[in-house]
Amino acid sequence: MAPHMLPPCSDRMIVLALGALLLPAVLRAADPEPPLCFGALEESGRLSQSAIPIQSSAELSRAPIDVSSDEAALGVNGDAVLTGNVQVKQGDREIKADRVQYNAQAGRLAVDGNVAYRDPLLTVHGSSGRYSATGGAQFEGAQFEVPSRPARGTAKSMSLDTEGNARLEDVTFTTCPLTDRAWQLRADRIDLDTTRRNGVGRGTRVEFKGLPIFYSPWISFPLGTERKSGFLFPGAGYSTRSGAQLSVPYYWNIAPNYDLTFEPVLFARRGVDLAGNFRWLTRGSLGKLDVAYLPNDRLFDEDRSFVHLGNRTELPAGWRFSIDAANVSDTQYFEDFGQGPEGTSVAFVGRTAELAYRDAHWRLRGAFQDFQTIDVDVADIDRPYSMLPQLYASADFSVGRALQLHYGFDAEVVNFDRNVGVTGWRYDTAPHVGLDWQGAGYFIRPGISWRATGYSLEETAPGTDTAPHRSLPTASLDAGLVFEGAAGSRGQRRLTLEPRVLYVYTPYRNQDNLPVFDTAVPDLNLVQLFRTNRYVGGDRVGDANQASVGVTSRIFDADSGRQLLAATIGQTVYFDTPRVALPGETTNDRDTSDLIAQVALTALHDWTANLGVQWNPAEAERERMQVQLQYRPAATSVVNVGYRYQRERIDQAETSFAWPVAKRWSFFGRYVYSLHDDESLDQFAGFEYRSCCWRFRAVGRRFVSSRTGERDTGIYLQLELSGLASVGSSALAFLEDAIRGYSPASPSL
Repeated sequence: MAPHMLPPCSDRMIVLALGALLLPAVLRAADPEPPLCFGALEESGRLSQSAIPIQSSAELSRAPIDVSSDEAALGVNGDAVLTGNVQVKQGDREIKADRVQYNAQAGRLAVDGNVAYRDPLLTVHGSSGRYSATGGAQFEGAQFEVPSRPARGTAKSMSLDTEGNARLEDVTFTTCPLTDRAWQLRADRIDLDTTRRNGVGRGTRVEFKGLPIFYSPWISFPLGTERKSGFLFPGAGYSTRSGAQLSVPYYWNIAPNYDLTFEPVLFARRGVDLAGNFRWLTRGSLGKLDVAYLPNDRLFDEDRSFVHLGNRTELPAGWRFSIDAANVSDTQYFEDFGQGPEGTSVAFVGRTAELAYRDAHWRLRGAFQDFQTIDVDVADIDRPYSMLPQLYASADFSVGRALQLHYGFDAEVVNFDRNVGVTGWRYDTAPHVGLDWQGAGYFIRPGISWRATGYSLEETAPGTDTAPHRSLPTASLDAGLVFEGAAGSRGQRRLTLEPRVLYVYTPYRNQDNLPVFDTAVPDLNLVQLFRTNRYVGGDRVGDANQASVGVTSRIFDADSGRQLLAATIGQTVYFDTPRVALPGETTNDRDTSDLIAQVALTALHDWTANLGVQWNPAEAERERMQVQLQYRPAATSVVNVGYRYQRERIDQAETSFAWPVAKRWSFFGRYVYSLHDDESLDQFAGFEYRSCCWRFRAVGRRFVSSRTGERDTGIYLQLELSGLASVGSSALAFLEDAIRGYSPASPSL
């Protein structure tokens, strides 16, 4: 194409006219987004900002205009006709046509033949177009593309005014390729306000495979990733407990840092559940309020409700306030509305408000904690205590050239309250001092602490001490070595041997007169094996004259440093038989504890294996055992096999998988079987079909409540239309939790 030099008068007129044609098509840059708002990075307190930078009207008006064509004819009255590969550029905008005609008297431009308009956000192709100073621009038979999404569509006509607004008549829109338009949105009319970045559609319907699946006479949507008030796509599902269900959510974008989602759910057998959540995010706070209220549940014959409040507020000077509290209307709520064994086995609902401070040396905490008991089978005397309040302080300091000397304390004051049993205050303090010598291949950490605990009790039995107390020291020595050497025929591996020993001495103190507020014996594992107190909680300090011995061996790849194998075995040797016990705790007079062993294998490509065993050598019997085997060649291809055992309580086998069986098809499932009860606990199976612009999932699930033993069956269907929305109950939410290692792929566009 050859550039043309126009006479000054005509040049000015054509430049003004062509500039006027381009200006209406400018998608003006949005106002700067507030620094805090919701979105994909909500956990970090900020949103990603995905707006594409485009030139403002002022910037565009200052940009030079380049005009080129194969031929040009200029009239004496100021009219001009450009033909043959006409191209007009100004800034980041471009328009092309076979023919451009300028009418100087009417102030109107007409473009004909293969009209193409392009800017950073939009590409438009049309058969013809026109522009006038008062009416703006219009394209006939327009085809448009949004490359950034990507998306495309057609419009019988597209008009652009001088304020940056667009109107499209008889519109279709899709993210599917031209060769497979599986779904499309149709609208009688769409109005786009590019200044406010807002769109309004009228007579809107969504078609999938030629079948209409959604219709709305009026719909509003954002032009970009900005949040926008309006109805979301409905969801559907079915369960044997509640029957068919339908939800029609509405999203209210209250402010950049506040929003509300109202989601009424119609349960065929129960009624309408008025559910929703309110979120807020400020420079110092992040929180969410979830509410569900089902008036007059027809199956339960009562009102049902659930409320959960979570908030975290960062305060000045390193302080933080947080609250996490929930309440349900009745003890069967989770049984009726939970999904899966994990959702229906809730025994307690917690309510905690906490004020905390932490720096390099100090940790301070003040909290109020209460519980709502959901499991009615838990006896009143076995229900957890409320802590109203709990005050905790901890300090840790180091001195010396290499900071070898460590000293500090832990202190706690708690008021334990409950409707039955002994209640009262507990005062607990534990100063400690120790040394930390370490170097290449060794560490030695001797230490000593003193623990003093006192009580102020109420509701005690007659004649019982209402102010018992306990004080005793604990001395410990923790030491370990690390031996390392080359392994393999070419030295391609590194092998370590890491023995460790912890000696603990705590004298015996009779503690039978002390209450039990929050103390228990945790499961024995490698972490518990190397603790100085075998109890958790402040009501008991175990007497000890013992040594815990363990050895770990690891194999690493010498080049990458990747761990290929880790194996650990450990046991505690008792020089004196422990005498302190909780009420009902079974003690033994053995010289050793159970044997703990763990193996983690990652050497095989795409394979991982983990084995953990707690072995009772006195009875030659397993106490606990867990085996996990996983094959995971890709994020969407995983097979798991597992086994869990706890003596006289749990004996379960499990398998789960997610596997692509063809280019677009994947199948997944899970099966948990109780060998102890001789029945299946949880089973589901389903499939997924993926296309380039949509995917469909179907899952059937049947599970047993781990609390009541009742069964429920659910069916989950989900249709995702890429770039638009998903329709149906989300099957993805529990798939990622139920199938270890599974990460679903996004549809490729």
